[in-house]
Amino acid sequence: MTDLLFRDIAIVDGTGGPRTRGDVLLRDGRIAETGPPGSIGSEARVLPVAPGSVLAPGFIDMHAHSDLALLTDPGHLPKITQGVTTEVIGQDGLSYAPIDDAALAVVRRQIAGWNGNPADFDFSWRTVAQYLDRLDEGITPNAAYLVPQGTLRLLVVGSEQRAATTAEIDRMCALLTQSLDEGAVGMSSGLTYTPGMYADTGELAALCSVVAAYGGFYAPHTRSYGAGALEAYAEMIGLAESTGCALHLTHATMNFGVNRGRAPEFLALLARARADGCDITLDTYPYLPGSTTLSALLPSWAMSGGPDAALARLDDPAERARITADVDVNGSDGCHGVTVEWETIQISGVGDDALAEYVGRTVAEIAADRGAAPAEVFFDLLRRDQLATTILQHVGHEENVRAIMVDPGHMGGSDGLLVGARPHPRAWGTFPRYLSRYVRELGVLGLEECVHHLTGRPAARLRLADRGLVRTGYAADLVVFDPATIHDTATFEHPQQQARGIQHVLVNGEFAVADGAATGALAGRALRMDATRQETR
Repeated sequence: MTDLLFRDIAIVDGTGGPRTRGDVLLRDGRIAETGPPGSIGSEARVLPVAPGSVLAPGFIDMHAHSDLALLTDPGHLPKITQGVTTEVIGQDGLSYAPIDDAALAVVRRQIAGWNGNPADFDFSWRTVAQYLDRLDEGITPNAAYLVPQGTLRLLVVGSEQRAATTAEIDRMCALLTQSLDEGAVGMSSGLTYTPGMYADTGELAALCSVVAAYGGFYAPHTRSYGAGALEAYAEMIGLAESTGCALHLTHATMNFGVNRGRAPEFLALLARARADGCDITLDTYPYLPGSTTLSALLPSWAMSGGPDAALARLDDPAERARITADVDVNGSDGCHGVTVEWETIQISGVGDDALAEYVGRTVAEIAADRGAAPAEVFFDLLRRDQLATTILQHVGHEENVRAIMVDPGHMGGSDGLLVGARPHPRAWGTFPRYLSRYVRELGVLGLEECVHHLTGRPAARLRLADRGLVRTGYAADLVVFDPATIHDTATFEHPQQQARGIQHVLVNGEFAVADGAATGALAGRALRMDATRQETR
């Protein structure tokens, strides 16, 4: 591999400190030397850099749903063209390892709206080690994996809504231990998704104790981001306090009308816990709407038994009436304890192309056109699309978004779904949007501070011993961008558009983006936790 040299470039090094100017020499995929401008004499290839550009560590997406996309779409344009060089996958308690044949059949259907469900794809792995080995066969950015707690429960307990026995908890802990031994960096939960949401605090504490022993972290999608959001966060903090497990609150929001302007209460809760010694970080995306599957709005009892059982309930008039009462009157736990506001639920993708006419429309609009109740449209789409429909939820608040992103433990996470005709634009725009709207336009964060949020700070959470900073000896995961022009072009109407202002992206020293164009290089690899050293390599 030819030596590469950035000469006399502005460097934002990922520490949060002031930018400097200097030379940076790359050799064999690593940063071989750094020094003042003109200090490195070398026969290396000097890289062209546009005037005004800065060199920074590659961005780390702390909440990605690329578990299949990394393998099925090797170019991975949505993320690599944002400057993302590492993704954390296995999110929200549901993914594809560890797995067996029966659990895989359920997971593939349940999260088809997140990842698609390609019929001819080779799902031959069964363990975390085997999945990470598959990633190592060729991916664009690096990837770290969280063990999905809901999948563990599916493997051991099944899809039923009941408490786990002591023996079952022991079995889940054993599977978790094996997965951490094989390189996973922690555990995720989706506590508004079945079957993970059926776990009580005691079950979660047993699993978190295992994660703590490995020096990993717990990344829960909490039981509510609406009614009861603060209580849900408090439950997770209690787990951290009782088990000593590091806590990373994923897509940490305060949404729905009940939480308008309440971010300071959430941040005060975090500050008190940190003062008591809890290790707590969080990630957010810089947008107001959220995104999930339409089936996620169902009450938890309606999903008990898995997808087929849920679909059968939709054919039962008595069960439909009970579901209607929960989503329209009582508040569904699948919708964060609030009643569903159908005018905020916009269809973003369908599994069945015959339903494509509904993409971009709200459930309320479809219902008005049909002269039907919104709940009836809800049932119809779920049945016809076999639970694969994805949605946007327009339920966020700008004041909460801005307040949370200045928290001292804040990091960036796209939570981007890469399937569907009109996915959330965060899949293509999260990281440039931070640097354009919230740094350059609004001044909520300074440039160096924001880059730290997106690089050095998440690298520390992941215990990456040699990534996240522009520093001698570190892996050459780097991005060159123009702070004056970088911006997201993805919109809700046209979400699949490449960001602008990013000139180069390197992963392990190879160009993934050169002069603004993706190269197709597959230089990424799985980043595995070394259980003996409690760091990730």
